Amino acid sequence: MSLVTLLPFVVLIGAMFLMTRSAKKKQQAAADMRNQMQPGSGIRTIGGMYATVKEVNDETILVDAGPGVELLFAKNAIGAVLTDDEYNRIVHGVEHDLKTDVVPDDASSLTETDETADEAAAASDDDKSVDLEKKDEPADEAEPAAEAAEAKTDDVPKKTDGDSDAK
Repeated sequence: MSLVTLLPFVVLIGAMFLMTRSAKKKQQAAADMRNQMQPGSGIRTIGGMYATVKEVNDETILVDAGPGVELLFAKNAIGAVLTDDEYNRIVHGVEHDLKTDVVPDDASSLTETDETADEAAAASDDDKSVDLEKKDEPADEAEPAAEAAEAKTDDVPKKTDGDSDAK
């Protein structure tokens, strides 16, 4: 046999070796993660349920899923052991402040003005209030307004149902 005919088989065996090696590393990492569980740790099961570890045995764990709800799981059913910050963020909605820059709720703190809030309030009081109520127009002004409205409707093309004489 020549080297050219053996080369595809060698490459195939090498690829299979590398795939099984990476899968074995992933399995070892998952086993180490499951062995790190301690009572009080937050976990996520492979089904997506979040709970707190209450007791760890050889092959099983007892978890507290809520007030008065204790569940027994196999260790293999644990998808991830979560950090305290991550568990609190997901389960309780508690955000840990990792950012030093805080975005304000409104843009007033982003404007660079030297006036204080009292001066701004006084300036807004000086502004005239706008009257939004509808006022009755005199009869003389109503007729030209009606004529202007009719002229506008004449300028607007009429909508049709799709039939047209254009060819």
